[in-house]
Amino acid sequence: MKHAELIRQMTLTEKCALLAGHDVWHTRDNEKRGIPAITLSDGPSGLRKQAEAGDHLGLNASTKATCMPSSSAIANSWNVDMAEKAGQVIGREALAQDVQVLLGPGINIKRSPLCGRNFEYYAEDPYLAGKLAAAYIRGVQANGVSACVKHFAVNSQEDHRMASDSVLDERTLREIYLTNFEIAVKEGKPKCVMTSYNLVNGVYANEHPHLLKEILRGEWGYDGAVITDWGGDNDFVEGVRAGCDLEMPGCGDDGPIALMHAVQEGKITEETVNQRVDELLTLILDTYGSRRQATVDEEEHHRIAAAVAEESIILMKNEGSVLPLAHSAKIAVIGDFVLTPRFQGAGSSMVNATREDRALDLLPDYFPNVLGIAPGFQRLDQPDEALAQQAEKLAKEAEYVVLYLGLTEGYEAEGLDRTHLRLPKNQLDLLERLYKVNRNIIAVITSGSVIEMPWLHHCKAVVWAGLGGQAAAGAVLRVLSGVVNPSGKTSETFPLSLEQAAVSRYYPGQETTSEYREGVYVGYRYYQTAEALVQFPFGYGLSYTGFRYEDLKVTDQEVRFTLTNTGERAGAEVAQVYVALPGAKIFRPKQELKGFAKVYLEAGETKEVTIPLDDKAFRYWNTETNAWEIEGGRYEIRVGASCEDIRLKTSLTVQGTDAPNPYAGKKLTCYEKCELQDVPDDRFAALLGHDIPPHLWQRNEPLKMNDAVLQMAYAKNPLARALCRKLKRMREKSIAAGKPDLNLLFIYNIPFRGIGKMMNGMVSMKMAEDLLMMANGHGFRGLGRLIHHFLHREKLDTREGV
Repeated sequence: MKHAELIRQMTLTEKCALLAGHDVWHTRDNEKRGIPAITLSDGPSGLRKQAEAGDHLGLNASTKATCMPSSSAIANSWNVDMAEKAGQVIGREALAQDVQVLLGPGINIKRSPLCGRNFEYYAEDPYLAGKLAAAYIRGVQANGVSACVKHFAVNSQEDHRMASDSVLDERTLREIYLTNFEIAVKEGKPKCVMTSYNLVNGVYANEHPHLLKEILRGEWGYDGAVITDWGGDNDFVEGVRAGCDLEMPGCGDDGPIALMHAVQEGKITEETVNQRVDELLTLILDTYGSRRQATVDEEEHHRIAAAVAEESIILMKNEGSVLPLAHSAKIAVIGDFVLTPRFQGAGSSMVNATREDRALDLLPDYFPNVLGIAPGFQRLDQPDEALAQQAEKLAKEAEYVVLYLGLTEGYEAEGLDRTHLRLPKNQLDLLERLYKVNRNIIAVITSGSVIEMPWLHHCKAVVWAGLGGQAAAGAVLRVLSGVVNPSGKTSETFPLSLEQAAVSRYYPGQETTSEYREGVYVGYRYYQTAEALVQFPFGYGLSYTGFRYEDLKVTDQEVRFTLTNTGERAGAEVAQVYVALPGAKIFRPKQELKGFAKVYLEAGETKEVTIPLDDKAFRYWNTETNAWEIEGGRYEIRVGASCEDIRLKTSLTVQGTDAPNPYAGKKLTCYEKCELQDVPDDRFAALLGHDIPPHLWQRNEPLKMNDAVLQMAYAKNPLARALCRKLKRMREKSIAAGKPDLNLLFIYNIPFRGIGKMMNGMVSMKMAEDLLMMANGHGFRGLGRLIHHFLHREKLDTREGV
């Protein structure tokens, strides 16, 4: 242990107390032992240090900080250098504001395009997500601040997120949902990892020995701290046993007291507690010791935010090379996003930006002949004939229409999943009307996640702006005008419709579980293997120039080729390496991303590009040997501009490890043929290697501490049922109004034990149990106990030994 002498001096009470937070954003200090408190603050698109009363949902005001592009936008850049620069900016501002731990990046895999928090995550591919996350972490930690990679693991939906059980097979877990974390941990070396709310195969992630001890600390050699998500602790003692070092936020002394008693009763060893204290002390002392005075150059940080945004923009369509627009073009600019930009998602990641660029203000610098600007539609999805007529009149007079469309604030938020992939109807109705009077429509899309585009034929060009941060508006105008050559590529597949997705039948999970029946076939891994036609494939994006790929040379260590800019403009190309094994005996996706590079080329320039193949290039997880194995054979190494646009390929013989086929005799035809829209129960059970756990709530049984407030719909107490109905109506009303109440969303989904974890000690766990008793029909007895436990709360006294 690094801090053995300090730990030897500490009493058991002091050690147990240290492992629980002090309040919403701070750890506990111990003046006697010289242990300071440290500050944690939200990320990942910018620092969100709260200046007022602390909350974890982004409700109260926070200090000013640079709002970088969202993780979903940064992923579209496919540029690890830009991800690192974003991290450097945020880490510098954290240092300047005396924050020791930045809660980001979020790197969960985009299993479904419906996840309401997809804007906060990178990609549907674990390799891309892991590489970008590692770079971001390096950037943050270059300032002496700790990054905190989250949410570990298999956290792919917001509905029921605090008590949902992610049910999946070990191979899918390893290849899809842990490889991103493995790369981030091994290459980024974060000082902190945050566990997720959910269960994984029946065990809460925060007390999961397989995830935390065997894989994270054992196989990956991680020696940093592990912390809970806010309110994500289920059992304090079991969390400590499994490898969790810090419960957040502060929720009184319940956890430390329980841990102290568990040690005294021999249920857990003091050596285990010492190990957790040692890991947490390393985080505290290292980050606190790195504190120093730092200044922030807001202008420079804004310029970096703009550069990242520029590289994140995707040119999706450019019919007849309508873009870039000439400086003298007579244009109509339409869309409410022009007047009130949306450049970030909602929830705990929301940043109080240092400034906000608006297209309204910047347009004259790029297009002096703007005929007019009209909102065209309301943010709330309802018709407005006056606005539509004004926009229509303006469009008739213009040479080109630049139409800003997108998802409004109510569509993408922490705590709420989407129910469809459509743009608001009032925006689509306006697009159709404008198309009738002007065929030169250039759509600029603001969104943090995938949408359906059946209206694509109404647009001459489509520019995907994403959620580009505070400098997004200027970045978009520089792309439209040709000052910047777009170089972004899609980091997730755009299907023709939601129903195409393999996960569409299984997402979101039903009540108690979320069944990952699609297995390893996530995103392009499914669409390509199933030979499904999509709107835009993974890795897709256009440019104002062209690129030629030549001279492919491959070894089992690297891929080399030459890349030439064949156009008349400087530009950047994202070259992607995919690995395939035709005729594989063990079912697998058609091909998988195993390397990429963003290459900048002047007009006519040629460069030799080298992309390494690492230890993940040919491996798969074998559930029989319980190890990474390699299937021997003649692999195809493919290099292209997207997963569908393969420009070069060659074969490479790879020696296998001769492991047995783990699926022999299991009759997993649906996985072998990638027929996954309706996987039978017995085939999913065969893939899992055990029975499928029950997925419905036990409505005839009393509610339990891990049941959510929304389950009071079938509580014994009629007042509890009435309260649940009231909360549901309020929740639905806020969603329908286009401004989801994040507090309501959180309360509606919170388990009863979460009430004792999220009230900063005002409600103890025993009091939460009393509230549960009342909901279960024992109103007077529960109320009496509640009053008693309120008046007689047990407190730690760290001044005395134990």
